[in-house]
Amino acid sequence: MAVKLRLMRMGKKKQPTYRVVAADARSPRDGRFIEIVGTYEPRRDPSVIKIDNEKAVKWLRNGAQPTETVQKLLKTSGAWDWYTTGQEPAPAADAPTAESGAES
Repeated sequence: MAVKLRLMRMGKKKQPTYRVVAADARSPRDGRFIEIVGTYEPRRDPSVIKIDNEKAVKWLRNGAQPTETVQKLLKTSGAWDWYTTGQEPAPAADAPTAESGAES
């Protein structure tokens, strides 16, 4: 079974929010999924990205292929660096968090 990390659209008409999910590549965009990995809210200013890095890295190590957009979100959250380097990133005091916009 080919697994993809991709976005699943949620929210009302003209007001999208997305879930980052691990899903079978053959299932439809908003159809059945295996596990929720995180959320993405593009309409907030600045946009909010909440990703469980441990789940994302687990799926990547098991062979899941991220879509281009999800790969960008994983880079922003730090999960992609964790996956490529193999070591968990140390939280820096002055570094921006993956939940940009949560402070305002």
